[in-house]
Amino acid sequence: MKILPRNALNTIKKGIFLLSLATFLLAFSGAFGQEEHSASTTEHSAPSGEEPSISEVIIEHVMDNHVWHFFNGGTWYLPVIVHTPERGLEIFSSRNFYNEHHALVEYNGYKLEHNTIYLEGKPVRDFSITKNVAMLFLNAALILWVMLAVSRAYRANPGKAPSGLQSFIEPVILFVKDEVVKPNIGPRYERYLPYLLTLFFFILFGNLLGLLPGAANLTGNIAVTVTLAVFTFLITNFSGNSSYWKHIFWTPGVPLPLRVIILPVEIIGVFTKPFSLMIRLFAAITAGHIVMLSLISLTFIFHSYMVGIGSSIFVLFISLIELLVAGIQAYVFTLFTSLYIGLAVEEHHGEEAH
Repeated sequence: MKILPRNALNTIKKGIFLLSLATFLLAFSGAFGQEEHSASTTEHSAPSGEEPSISEVIIEHVMDNHVWHFFNGGTWYLPVIVHTPERGLEIFSSRNFYNEHHALVEYNGYKLEHNTIYLEGKPVRDFSITKNVAMLFLNAALILWVMLAVSRAYRANPGKAPSGLQSFIEPVILFVKDEVVKPNIGPRYERYLPYLLTLFFFILFGNLLGLLPGAANLTGNIAVTVTLAVFTFLITNFSGNSSYWKHIFWTPGVPLPLRVIILPVEIIGVFTKPFSLMIRLFAAITAGHIVMLSLISLTFIFHSYMVGIGSSIFVLFISLIELLVAGIQAYVFTLFTSLYIGLAVEEHHGEEAH
């Protein structure tokens, strides 16, 4: 049965509710599996009766790694790609860094310490497919699959009401286009719309996938947020017109003595704008993951079913909030990027008269 566009909002609400419920159930079971895995991997180094470190479990989730733990007993050993002047390019599995007790061992002269590979005590050039890189490929593949499916639906049913996946994605695209990009950039918005839509869906899908049990913390990785911020910085400043640069280096209507003070402030502002985007996304996503895992860990700290039930209720509400934050952070990053680009391309016609 076809779904009319006016019913798309109800479809989104139902989808969010089902996703939040599934995320909560999977997150609790997934965290339990991760805790069991941590206990098994630290058992060989900790004395008998000593509790495994909860912080190690949390840090393992939010940080990048050369292996990907999905659940207890489910581990994906990722390919290691390193280059040294002496040996050249070498490719092998990260499984070689672990023995049967999952303790780190040396392999062919290479040592893995704190997620850094060393050869003879010196770090090597590491081009490995780490957990976050694999998650990046997964995120990109999912976006391509969704958008190509929507594109095929448009070609197959031209002029007809959207249905299925198309009815879910179309309102989101129109919202970003009409409520975020167009009002902030103005008549030239179409030039930047492909990048901003890609930016929005990349962050949105990355945030939502990161809530699944065992998933990588892609959008909570500082390298990813730095890259997104750099793209925004380059596009904004390369798009800047003469009015934009004039307001930075020679602000009109300001007395000359004050320009000495305003000039460094304006130059610093050019860099602090993308920096704020980077920190906001990184901090919001990483903090949410840490809070959820910390609440779940209370069960294993106190060894109490009552504490487990109480923490599970809190995790339920935090999961719902995290679903909301996933959309908000994608919206905010895209909104401010559109605003910065709009300020860079805006024409100031009243300057000559002033």
